Amino acid sequence: MPTTPPPFTADDYRARMDRAALAAADAGFAGVLVAPGPDLVHLTGHRVPADTERLTLLVLAPGRDPVLVVPALEAGEAAHAPAAPALTLRDWTDGRHDPYALTAPLLDAAGRYAVSDNLWALHLLGLRGALPGTDFAALSDALPMLRAVKDARELERLAAAGAAADAAYREVLRLRFAGRTERDVARDLADLLRRFGHEQVDFTIVGSGPNGADPHHEAGERTIRHGDMVVMDFGGLKDGYGSDTTRTVHVGEPSPAEQHIHDVVREAQQAGVDAVRPGVACQDVDRAAREIIEAAGYGDLFIHRTGHGIGVTTHEPPYMVEGEKQPLVPGMCFSVEPGIYLPGRFGVRIEDIVAVTEDGGRRLNTTDRALAVVE
Repeated sequence: MPTTPPPFTADDYRARMDRAALAAADAGFAGVLVAPGPDLVHLTGHRVPADTERLTLLVLAPGRDPVLVVPALEAGEAAHAPAAPALTLRDWTDGRHDPYALTAPLLDAAGRYAVSDNLWALHLLGLRGALPGTDFAALSDALPMLRAVKDARELERLAAAGAAADAAYREVLRLRFAGRTERDVARDLADLLRRFGHEQVDFTIVGSGPNGADPHHEAGERTIRHGDMVVMDFGGLKDGYGSDTTRTVHVGEPSPAEQHIHDVVREAQQAGVDAVRPGVACQDVDRAAREIIEAAGYGDLFIHRTGHGIGVTTHEPPYMVEGEKQPLVPGMCFSVEPGIYLPGRFGVRIEDIVAVTEDGGRRLNTTDRALAVVE
């Protein structure tokens, strides 16, 4: 059973908030405004439903203590957040306070702030009304790599999540595929992820036969048959950090053509992993994998980017895609997942999470990438 890493401390969160404030200053911003969502979880460990209509806002600025503006009825929970010892809480009460007027003194009246993409328009307009001279920009544009570089304790969690997903894959290979539906196998995968420590299952894609040619196929009632290629892409959150892995299996012995295409994808995936090292542009990982598939004559059948970042969400920057020139930095974690999809026939995808090290890349998924034969 994969182990549970130790919890983050208030000092860990304070270091992240300080780095975010300094990164904003380096990019020409007065600070960062963080709404409920993955950025707030990453920076403070405080989880608030993103659909709450009351303003909750983390205010970060270089040289100032972090301030968390919260509704009074949620102040008690915020006071017990993992980052609480490093935060100043400022609460507001329904009908008594204007939350935007309360927040305004924390901001530079003529400053420019990077704002969480998921901040409600209602709140952004309220802040603009309280501070008409203040300018705002989307955080994903201003600081796209805010969560991209993981510290050692985050890497520990990602490795544990990857190990748990690997354990689920090893177990599912013991089960029968033929005669059962895709939904049956997807349910097995979800149960196994939870057995091995996932508190949240985000997806269990099971695409059999022609359904495997749809990269985001939703597992359905199709009965898996002898002779099917089956794509399984699954993951979720363990101890707050994501797993995401894909393996393609075959029910019974594959044909030479099926084995060949799987071999091409396996070689492409290896080429993508081999390209990972500090200083390399994200797009070069995509190019390395894509070159193998194009050389084999299947370039038009590789229809998605090679990878995406992973952390407190299963999809986040950086992205391994043409045009992304962001250089890789030690601590970045992302998927390498090339695929070939033959409409009406089958698909093949192989995916591992890879962490950038000082001199290359380290796979966080270690299960066999060969084409497994199942019953």
